[in-house]
Amino acid sequence: MNLTPKEIVAYLDEYIIGQFEAKKSISIALRNRYRRLQLELEMQEEVMPKNILMIGSTGVGKTEIARRLSKMMNLPFVKVEASKYTEVGFVGRDVESMVRDLALAALNLVKAEHKEKNREGIEKYVEKIILEKLLPPLPKGASEDKRLAYKQSYEKMRERLIAGDLDGLNIEVDLQQNSGEFGNDTNMPPDMIKVQESFIRILSAGAGNVKKEMSVKEAKEALKAEAADKILNNETMRLEAVQRAQEEGIIFIDEIDKIAVPSTSQGRQDPSKEGVQRDLLPIVEGSAVTTKLGTIDTDHILFIAAGAFHLSKPSDLIPELQGRFPLRVELNSLDEGTLYKILTQPRNSLLRQYKALLSAEGVELIFDDDAILAIAKIAYIANEKTEDIGARRLHTIIEKVIEDISFSANEHKGESLHVDAKLVHDKLDTIIEDEDSARYIL
Repeated sequence: MNLTPKEIVAYLDEYIIGQFEAKKSISIALRNRYRRLQLELEMQEEVMPKNILMIGSTGVGKTEIARRLSKMMNLPFVKVEASKYTEVGFVGRDVESMVRDLALAALNLVKAEHKEKNREGIEKYVEKIILEKLLPPLPKGASEDKRLAYKQSYEKMRERLIAGDLDGLNIEVDLQQNSGEFGNDTNMPPDMIKVQESFIRILSAGAGNVKKEMSVKEAKEALKAEAADKILNNETMRLEAVQRAQEEGIIFIDEIDKIAVPSTSQGRQDPSKEGVQRDLLPIVEGSAVTTKLGTIDTDHILFIAAGAFHLSKPSDLIPELQGRFPLRVELNSLDEGTLYKILTQPRNSLLRQYKALLSAEGVELIFDDDAILAIAKIAYIANEKTEDIGARRLHTIIEKVIEDISFSANEHKGESLHVDAKLVHDKLDTIIEDEDSARYIL
């Protein structure tokens, strides 16, 4: 998608409050990918992505910025926690699995796009199978009159099928056995995946199709996957997915501070953490990773790393890895004013979500402005007194404020319920005054 940095920032502003510097850096990095693709091939190979390191407390919007970007621009995107690679053994889990996850995400994107492009063909294929079950084809030697009558009946039945008049009828359909799903564990090494797939093919050989009785409505959905397999070109989609993963992929590495070794710690070396950093290094630098779809070259994948860095500093990462994240952005902690804006301004703000949830019970929930200000203030105080968890504190506080309303909402159908400052203070003042209670409850 060809968006300017200002357009990208404007989109992010609808969902994320503040953090302009982070939005600006990421929007420039994404625009540079578009610019790179306009260059001559020789120069394209030379221009490397400017990977970004976001530094900021939890709950200030680091993950949300990356997640919203991938959604907006329809890019292959995966989020991984760096700390999970230290969980098993000396070096940890297979770090290359993040690239295999990205390849799978790219394939799912490409499949969805191809299905949308060929939606008409897929629907016609499904219609044909269902209609043939409802109106079996005439034998080859049928007379011209019978063929004409059959054609008229077929068209009438087709119109009724499209209108949904036949959705309640039961038919027996032949469904292909889908054996490939078991081989989608991308955390397994490629060699093991190939062995697993070979066993599945042997075990499922000769199994053929499965006959199932279901309604026409269910059959429409069940046959879509089979129709897509018949109509779509898997090889074309595979090649496109590899290309998209390499040229447009984004890997978001969260909690990167958890694999940094603080200089203040006893004994500078931590084999597990440093081992993960050294495993990450070739992937971020650029290497060829074998996946089910083919070899993925990581040279032009954009890596965005994020961490709170409370107990360590970016300089505690190994120098080679630091050098691969040239753009550094510090995200601001959230003050009262920002928390108030987070509650009121984003398109799908928390307050709008709670109003929508209670509207399902026929209840109109109204938050007075003084109540919103009180919630923002208490969230800020709680973050100051205890651990700073940013905007995530708002979830806990609003739940506490409206728990009684939510509990008995079904008894107030058709009513308007107000949340005012008095209710907020009654619910939270005693908790926030006692620091020990605040730590456990808020």
